[in-house]
Amino acid sequence: MAIRFHRDDVKVKEKTPLYQGFLSVYRYSLQHRLFSGDWSPVIDRELMERGHAVVVIPYDPVTDELVVVEQFRVGALEDENGPWLFEFVAGMFDADESAEEVATRELEEEAGLTAKRLIYATSYYSSPGGTDEKLTIYIAEVDSKSAADFGGLPEEDEDIRVHVIPRDKVIAMLEREEINNAASVIGLQWLQLHHDKVFSDLE
Repeated sequence: MAIRFHRDDVKVKEKTPLYQGFLSVYRYSLQHRLFSGDWSPVIDRELMERGHAVVVIPYDPVTDELVVVEQFRVGALEDENGPWLFEFVAGMFDADESAEEVATRELEEEAGLTAKRLIYATSYYSSPGGTDEKLTIYIAEVDSKSAADFGGLPEEDEDIRVHVIPRDKVIAMLEREEINNAASVIGLQWLQLHHDKVFSDLE
């Protein structure tokens, strides 16, 4: 089996801040081990240090409904359908929170929900060629009848509309590309693949 490289196979020569704000950008000058066994020349890479986040897909297995949130996203300004996207509950880590604590906090803030249980789905890097962001996805078993109509924190400039939608209709939205952000697509696909096994105790 081929040898796997690790963090020690990278030498960071310099880290220079380029911009620090809601998002922070740094220039790294570094070398990394090559598959030949040699070291690369010193290369420069810009990296947006966004931090890590948790995505929660609230699902009511009794009614087979999903709780979907709708909110403005600046990255979708040029989208033909406008920059209000259908997504799921999500939030960044604060201080020393665990992923489960983030999920619990964001469920309440964005959708007015409390999870009966949190089911770990997967985690992934959103775009490792340019950002360090890593997302962790949970499926939250919830009572969809308790969902709020609106959510979000005004002090964080959040303005969220909450929808309770049957799962088959959400999947149809996915297939029509009405749900078109990575975390939602990946989370929904995970739920579809594992639904019968994870919720077999309720069938």
